[in-house]
Amino acid sequence: MIGATTARYLKDQGADVTVGVRSPLAEDSPVADLPVLIGDYMADTFTTEMLAPFDAIVFAAGQDVRHKPQDVDEDEFWKSAQTEGVPRFAALAKEAGVKRFVQVGSYYHMVRPELVDTTPYVAARKAADEGARALSDESFNASTLNPPSIIGVIPGVPAKRFRRMVSWAAGNEPDISDEMPPGGTNYMSVRSLAEAIWGALQNAEPGRAYLIGDQNLTYTEYFQMLVDAAGGDRTLQTGDSEHRFLPDVGIVHGRGNVLRYEPPAEDVAALGYTRNDCKRGVEEVVSIVKPLLG
Repeated sequence: MIGATTARYLKDQGADVTVGVRSPLAEDSPVADLPVLIGDYMADTFTTEMLAPFDAIVFAAGQDVRHKPQDVDEDEFWKSAQTEGVPRFAALAKEAGVKRFVQVGSYYHMVRPELVDTTPYVAARKAADEGARALSDESFNASTLNPPSIIGVIPGVPAKRFRRMVSWAAGNEPDISDEMPPGGTNYMSVRSLAEAIWGALQNAEPGRAYLIGDQNLTYTEYFQMLVDAAGGDRTLQTGDSEHRFLPDVGIVHGRGNVLRYEPPAEDVAALGYTRNDCKRGVEEVVSIVKPLLG
């Protein structure tokens, strides 16, 4: 979702964009009309010849806790997906003569650095972030954008995964609780993230990690936005248990905890991304998914 949205946004800004994918795109993909480069950074199938034509690479393929299969060795997975896989791909880009490399990472290790010692996923994200940026020199500008939870969806098959959530928000799923877990985090729309990526391609300092974000919301406030956008006409409550749409495995910092921060104003200005865009982002999600409800 992040990669496809960013590809379209960069195309709209006048860039010549090629999409890197692991397998051929579906016909209804929003980037199906763009050139495609097939490869897998985790399997190390890209080559310098494949990357040499490009001035810049946006890396938005880093796997997170939702993508880790249950039947794999956790240490080996994070090594391939983050700790070694991402810096190895960045090094390949540098060897190929690519001038700029923007990694889309994650915010946990910048906001709650103590999680690095207790959560393998967070430790792996930190290692990927630092490993790629360490390659920066006068010939290679590598930077990382570390965003929070991202609001967005793309049309086509991926949007269908959100049908039950939007149906619940609209009031059609009485078996799903209206009590949301305690706690909260920072949220950011995918459009704001795409804007920040475009800004980083132009203005990021070599070797810098940028903590980016938009609005601090409790989980109840966020899902209330979804209910309001879907016309659900009800008020959500805060409980103290897991929720179908926000299980504990998806709350890396732990249910009941809050990740609040303000991105530095000078970084927001340098990257040029929009703030206070979460409500619009939620409304866009609903507008894309609601017609699929039938």
